[in-house]
Amino acid sequence: MRRAALVLLLAGFAGAEEPLQLKDRWVYVSRNLWVDANIPQVEDIFRRAAKAGYTGILLADSKFSRLEDMDKRYFANVDRLRKLAAELRLEIVPAVFPIGYSEGLLSRDPNLAEALPVREALFVVKGGEARVEADPAVAFRGGDFADLSKWDWKDDCVTADGGAARMTDPKGGNARIVQKVKVSPYRQYHLSVRVKTEAFRGEPRVAVLAGKRSLNHTDLGVKPTQDWAEHHVVFNSLEEGEVGIYLGAWGASTGSLWWDDARLEECGPVNLVRRDGAPLAVKREGGAVLVEGKGFEKLADLRMGTVPWPGGYEVWHEPPALKTGLADGTRLRVSYHHAITVHSGQVMICPSEPKTLELLRDQAKRVHAAWGAKSYFMSHDEIRVLNQDDACRRRDLDAGAILADNVSQCVKILREVNPGGRIFVWSDMFDPNHNAHDDYYLVRGDLAKSWEGLDKDVIVACWHFEKRTESLRFFADRGHRTLIAGYYDAEPEKIRDWLEAAGKTKGVEGIMYTTWENRYGDLEKFAELLPAR
Repeated sequence: MRRAALVLLLAGFAGAEEPLQLKDRWVYVSRNLWVDANIPQVEDIFRRAAKAGYTGILLADSKFSRLEDMDKRYFANVDRLRKLAAELRLEIVPAVFPIGYSEGLLSRDPNLAEALPVREALFVVKGGEARVEADPAVAFRGGDFADLSKWDWKDDCVTADGGAARMTDPKGGNARIVQKVKVSPYRQYHLSVRVKTEAFRGEPRVAVLAGKRSLNHTDLGVKPTQDWAEHHVVFNSLEEGEVGIYLGAWGASTGSLWWDDARLEECGPVNLVRRDGAPLAVKREGGAVLVEGKGFEKLADLRMGTVPWPGGYEVWHEPPALKTGLADGTRLRVSYHHAITVHSGQVMICPSEPKTLELLRDQAKRVHAAWGAKSYFMSHDEIRVLNQDDACRRRDLDAGAILADNVSQCVKILREVNPGGRIFVWSDMFDPNHNAHDDYYLVRGDLAKSWEGLDKDVIVACWHFEKRTESLRFFADRGHRTLIAGYYDAEPEKIRDWLEAAGKTKGVEGIMYTTWENRYGDLEKFAELLPAR
């Protein structure tokens, strides 16, 4: 009865000529299929999905980027899931091309990470090693928190507590202590700080702000209750000459948070990237360029992209030393590029390096050989670092044009591998109502017109709930069919808002139960809220 009423309601919306037809009804599943214990869990989701009336599974696995390393056991698990899906009449749609969350691809070559430039940092030789020397010196005040007046300002809930800064019960407000610091443009900086918490409900953060722009997006990983522990932040000053250093929390509620022993330093090449599109240059200050292998030993960061596992990037570790036989006191100017992490370890691959396209083509072939799917889903999503290294800058394109070129190349690859198959992509990086604009994270330039890389046969999975009507309409006006990516671990009833928006536009052909927290308890309830087929 409820379903019939919903169909009639949707049919009455302006612009909807007939009841909403959702031929694709998917469930999002992300699992490591190399772990045998995960397979029965996935099978259970498959069976529940089929029983509830779903038609397909969007299946993601970081191992799809590393199939050349997988053993027979892995592919036996793939075959097991393929057979069950066929029995249940579920379409498996593999996720490919992790452009944004690229750690899987980067496990094959960590130096392909999109890298930020450091320009002419001062290094001084001592004892056969050249180490960075801040130029000018970093004037960071009051890091011992013995005198909070050394900071520029603080919120009212911040108090001194035995040589530490204490933030207690912000009650939904902000709890921050701040100072402005002069920096040199295009240099790499490291901030370390000790943190303690007690039943703290909020997210302790170190924000590095320059105007409206944030230069640090790394999560500290502080627990609600923890004893003193050291945490690290690394940022690149880019074109800025002054930054605001914020320690604290935004919108926290209860509990206590302490900060102590904050130190800010210009640092050496941690997470140093080495490739043609991210060159290293070492020269005497005011003099000649030195040749690697002659004027100084080969420079590499062996922990970059390898710890704690292949494709993993630490926020901080001791940077490699530049070893040289030059005399003590020799001043060098060093330019290089480094990878940067966003939030909880996200690293973006450089789309402008030729090898990146080779890896994407190889992935498509291997995944298709394993799954033989009729449809594939391109994982371009939340691309937060782009157009920074020389490989991108040499193209003299805006960020949107670089992304448009990459996604069009990816579409071409899939059509070569799987002629006539359907191709899907997430909406956010191609939607001007979402992330396709300027001033997005550490993207240099404007992401506008990225959507021009999508031809009309690419089906767009829209997931921006707050601008759902505008998003669906934008892609419909461009001639795209769309799929609604709903749920996102919220109340299943919110899908009604998506369905209302879908009834006002054309081209909506599918819907997906999308969970990032592996919450499948609402799987059946979500299906009951969908219009009858």
